[in-house]
Amino acid sequence: MPENIKKYLAWLIILSTVVRAFIAGFIELGNDEVYYWTYALYPDWSHFDHPPMVGFIIQLFSLDLLLKDEFFIRLGSIIFGAVNTWLIYLIGAKIKDSLTGFYAALLYTTSIYCFIITGIFILPDTPQVLFWLISLYLIVCSLPDTEISSKSKQNLLFFGLVIGFGMLSKYTSVFLWVGSFLYILLYNRNWLKTKELYISGFITIICFLPVILWNINNDFISFTYHSERVDIFNSGIRFDYFFTEVLGQFFYNNPVNVLLILAAVIALIKHKEFLHLSYIRLLLWMSVPLIFTFLTFSLFRRTLPHWTGPAYIGLILIAAAYLRDSLSSKRFILIPNWAKSAIFFLMIVLVLGIGEIRFGWINLAKYGDDISVEMFGWDQAGKQFARIYNDDIQEKQMKDNTVIIANKWFPAAHIDYYIATPLGIDLFAYNSISEIHKYAWINKNRGGAPIGCDAYFITTSLHFKDPNELYQNNFETIATPDTITIYRATRPAKEVYIYRMYNLIEPPAFDLPGDLR
Repeated sequence: MPENIKKYLAWLIILSTVVRAFIAGFIELGNDEVYYWTYALYPDWSHFDHPPMVGFIIQLFSLDLLLKDEFFIRLGSIIFGAVNTWLIYLIGAKIKDSLTGFYAALLYTTSIYCFIITGIFILPDTPQVLFWLISLYLIVCSLPDTEISSKSKQNLLFFGLVIGFGMLSKYTSVFLWVGSFLYILLYNRNWLKTKELYISGFITIICFLPVILWNINNDFISFTYHSERVDIFNSGIRFDYFFTEVLGQFFYNNPVNVLLILAAVIALIKHKEFLHLSYIRLLLWMSVPLIFTFLTFSLFRRTLPHWTGPAYIGLILIAAAYLRDSLSSKRFILIPNWAKSAIFFLMIVLVLGIGEIRFGWINLAKYGDDISVEMFGWDQAGKQFARIYNDDIQEKQMKDNTVIIANKWFPAAHIDYYIATPLGIDLFAYNSISEIHKYAWINKNRGGAPIGCDAYFITTSLHFKDPNELYQNNFETIATPDTITIYRATRPAKEVYIYRMYNLIEPPAFDLPGDLR
């Protein structure tokens, strides 16, 4: 094993960070990302969909939105991606050796979930994975110890704090406590006699308390929303959802990595010893419950494969140890064939994905919905709308207090970021709270659309909505739309329709949670 393994790790981190940084500045924000920008625009102790951490991260790395470009909105993901690669190396080195750590870093880097979803895009998973990895490091330094030392107790206290930050990122971080407690209950009950275990759990609760209080003040709306997404008691079995979830996990975690994980699991079943049993048990308990839970939910409700993404980190560590052991009798191999194949698959995904978003290489519209178009053309639309708006104001066709009105959180957030905010126009979303999400609170922060104002309604050919059906009773008149054609590589990609709505009579009413009534 070479002594300069850390030099190779440094190059891996530098190269992957440069690639992710380039991509982050090269493509527009996705539906979810631009929506989480509103968390930074209007920070709170929690939000309709998620806890607040992703908004805080955007604020931190964009200097409270002083730096407005997509690159800076995503900068937290780029930085955390580099830190996470180093962290998983440390965990791999702790459980076996430095080469295992390097292999773990390689497999982490080739994961679609880790490299793209949390390493480029800015989502609640971004801070969650950072805190998940720190938690894993602390717990592998604590729970497997047969002799409970003062250092182990200290690590467990920090574990509770870091999980608290994880739960301020995404609720599924609670599975770190689930896995830890099951491991303690089954294999190391001595921890049940230590006060640090219970203090650590209390620290997590204290960290999460702002989210609880926010939900109390808002009729537990966030908890209710998520419980409805995974309600399995009023649904029949849907094998199509289940297989979609399985295939999604297979793809998001890189098929090569998943096959390597399966090979490692088969080796464990055959009682092959490639990692200390205590570490295997701990990593499995930190992974399997979350995966099993959402696979079960997927039998009844539609789920999203990235929900289980953090759970695969523990499995990547087991796979890295298996890979290290399988090559132990051979000469030193820095990048094994498994890793080369995983890198190749990632490169194909990156090239085809970016090419489709920016240039429409595959032209997915021929095969159905082209979701790549949702991440393209908003900058074009903003520049063309600016000309329309300025002409309307100069010609007195629209009033000076004109606003933009939307009917759903997407594309409301895209319109807000790329069109309304650069022009200093307020955007309001009017519909049921299940459709507009955080915009119910944003409406209040912005004071609501003033009676008598004019408004634009902007919709696209992808998710077309007719404002005459939505707001005909709220405005005196609604004019026929102007059309903006968005081009991608000289071909029309979608159309954006600009409706003018005159003289707001009364904003649409809908039920609101506690603090908004």
